[in-house]
Amino acid sequence: MKLLLHLSIFFSILFITLPSSHSSSSNDKNALLQIKKALNNPPLLSSWNPQTDFCTTWTGVECTNGRVTSLTISSGKISGQIPAHVGDLLELRTLDFSYLTHLTGNIPHTITKLKYLDLLRLKQTNLSGPIPDYISELKSVTFLDLSFNQFTGPIPGSLSQMPKLQAIQINDNKLTGSIPNSFGSFVGNVPNLYLFNNKLSGKVPESLSKYDFNAVDLSGNGFIGDGSMFFGRNKTTIRVNLSRNMFEFDLSKVKFARSIVSLDLSHNKISGKFPRGLSKLRLEYFDVSYNHLCGKIPSGGLLQTFEPSAFSHNLCLCGTPLKAC
Repeated sequence: MKLLLHLSIFFSILFITLPSSHSSSSNDKNALLQIKKALNNPPLLSSWNPQTDFCTTWTGVECTNGRVTSLTISSGKISGQIPAHVGDLLELRTLDFSYLTHLTGNIPHTITKLKYLDLLRLKQTNLSGPIPDYISELKSVTFLDLSFNQFTGPIPGSLSQMPKLQAIQINDNKLTGSIPNSFGSFVGNVPNLYLFNNKLSGKVPESLSKYDFNAVDLSGNGFIGDGSMFFGRNKTTIRVNLSRNMFEFDLSKVKFARSIVSLDLSHNKISGKFPRGLSKLRLEYFDVSYNHLCGKIPSGGLLQTFEPSAFSHNLCLCGTPLKAC
């Protein structure tokens, strides 16, 4: 009798303490319906019918084992702010709110509950205000895309504390200030940096020179000083775009990685002559126009295959594809 009593108590406790998958699935469905309501029941989400299976018939929803793992709402007439209820989709791996020009406000703090989030894309919306520091609490995110918005203020230095980050894409905003010094001490991966078309300024921290970035794009800002720290003979960098800034350095002293295929240094204050190493690169894109360069363009490589405009408006460059020296 005592054994039966103990077993009865044990299974009662087990039933109470272990959440059922059905309950968790219902929580996800309720969260989605709250999201739809907060967005004023837009036509884009008309398939979100409470009487149907949200995992198989609801637009933008993907599931694994009955739990929502991906939510994509894009390219529709959505107005309002990102609903706080997105933070209730606890198994979410992908969150994508993109091409929603009437989506306003900022990123809700509840997003920090998404401990498994791998991809966060909030692209080409009307989100504004500072990029919140608490974004860095998303330790599983590998790809962060906040591009083409209205974000203002400085880049949060805490982004360097996201250990799995592979790409920081915060271009085409209204961000100000300089690149945080903390970007010289990433705790995990060295991410691709896409910071172009903002209002950033100042010098790039020298500490970034120790990193081997795969891709860097700082174009369309107001950076000054030396930008050559992104180069190095032993690096494996593929793409560098420093155009439309005010960088000043001697090009003849730069050692380029053989891996570079795209190089844009146009519209700066770069001086000196072409290093011979440039002619050895297998470049697919190249532009050094509107600088202070001088001397002969090295032959024997791919430099002669580019249009004269890629070399134009310098002090005294000569040689093919420009006029003979």
